[in-house]
Amino acid sequence: TETVVELALEMLRAAPHPDRPLRIADIGTGSGAILLALLSELPGAYGLGTDISVAALRTASTNAICLRLARRAVFAACDYAAALSGSFDLIVSNPPYVRSAEIAGLATEVRDYDPHRALDGGTDGLDAYRALIPQAARLLAPGGALVVEAGHGQSGDIQGLMTAAGLTCERSPKADLAGIRRAVAGRKMPS
Repeated sequence: TETVVELALEMLRAAPHPDRPLRIADIGTGSGAILLALLSELPGAYGLGTDISVAALRTASTNAICLRLARRAVFAACDYAAALSGSFDLIVSNPPYVRSAEIAGLATEVRDYDPHRALDGGTDGLDAYRALIPQAARLLAPGGALVVEAGHGQSGDIQGLMTAAGLTCERSPKADLAGIRRAVAGRKMPS
């Protein structure tokens, strides 16, 4: 997940900043870790985290309070970005990407701790990307970036979904410390 944060910051630094505070959305925020890490690095930014789980949103909100970021972070219950409007300079997500057949083989601390719906990405692991990438593409401001976490071997397929949604994949996926291409980015080009 730290690879997503690193790539998101790189994407922001590579684009001109608007003459207003940056707007960030974290789709499927869970504990809020990605959004809150970004807000801690970007003191003038504001963020919105979504999740289908109200319990996860309570945790994210508590974390924002503990980190003294609650004034710049809000959380909303919805499926992916369904309830969002307006435009965002950056959208990030660590969606469910584990292939359904592989869940039983996950490490017990993952399989038995994380909610099943936070892990299960469907038969090929790409169901969440098929839903969230088109939504994110509509919500991005011109020049804005979408950065998502990817499962092993999924980065090419995710880049294809981004391209199909009208995003430009200007960078190679970013590898994690194990060398796995974990973070994939696309940018909405200005009209």
